[in-house]
Amino acid sequence: MSTVSKSAKPASRETGSGMERFNAIRPGTNAAYSTLFILLALLCIIPVIFVIIISFSSEDSIGKVGYSFIPIEWSLNAYKYVWHLRNAQGIPTVIMAFLTSVGLTVAGTCLGLILISTMGYVLSRRNFKLRGLYTMLIFIPMIFHGGLLSTYVVNVQLLGLKNTYWALIFPLCCSSFYVIIMRTFFQTSVPDEIIESGKVDGANQLRIFVQLVLPISLPALATIALFLTFAYWNDWYQASLYIESKMQNMFPLQYLLVNIEKNIQYLANNDMAMSASSDALPTETMRMAIVVIAVVPIMFSYPFFQKYFITGLTIGAVKG
Repeated sequence: MSTVSKSAKPASRETGSGMERFNAIRPGTNAAYSTLFILLALLCIIPVIFVIIISFSSEDSIGKVGYSFIPIEWSLNAYKYVWHLRNAQGIPTVIMAFLTSVGLTVAGTCLGLILISTMGYVLSRRNFKLRGLYTMLIFIPMIFHGGLLSTYVVNVQLLGLKNTYWALIFPLCCSSFYVIIMRTFFQTSVPDEIIESGKVDGANQLRIFVQLVLPISLPALATIALFLTFAYWNDWYQASLYIESKMQNMFPLQYLLVNIEKNIQYLANNDMAMSASSDALPTETMRMAIVVIAVVPIMFSYPFFQKYFITGLTIGAVKG
């Protein structure tokens, strides 16, 4: 017995040391990876910082030294110009557009999550008799699209959504691709034992879905929510189709900024207009200020969703 125990100890130490050598990273490799990731992070961060610096530069500085990290003169004229644009009620249009975009993003993301998650869950249930038919109907739009004309006719003439906020929400709230993603997630990551335990306790399908399935599906829900948030916040095309120019209070932020950019481009190409307003209109810095106004707010939404990527994971949901 003593011989066996003595021979077993070195074997365990050899196994442990082998696993440690397998998982260990050499200092040189660690330094190379760290350098690579730092360079990749700088490639993402430096352009954003550069744009912010240019937006706070003066037109004279850009005219003399061009785009530079260290401008000759700092200025807030670009942001002042955007701020002084007012609607008929005297409210800054950028504030109205910002609030409109926030409302559309929140409402559209919540509605999209409800539709996508419920459709994905139903299609993931093997006992649903029409599962194959509805999966095919949802999959077809991923390959064949009805076209812009038919979509416009349905939304405007059939549903009467023109000049309404619903015209900015409905076209983006549900995607066949996202439904397929949720269906696959429910099939592969939600154990049937959890659903069966809910049935044994007498819960109906709605209660099982809300209290058992959704809490362990936060990673997928957060991913879809992030995609929907970006889609709504960056969308201006729907407003160009369904919102008339006289309805300025309904303009989302991106559409308002696109209109400002068009006006700047028009004035920049019109010598007579520029001669009259060149002193008051910061053309180059305005473009960068528009980018900052559009990008910076949505940057703060990512950490919120990132938290759910980590905390939404379930450990030990099913035992045995």
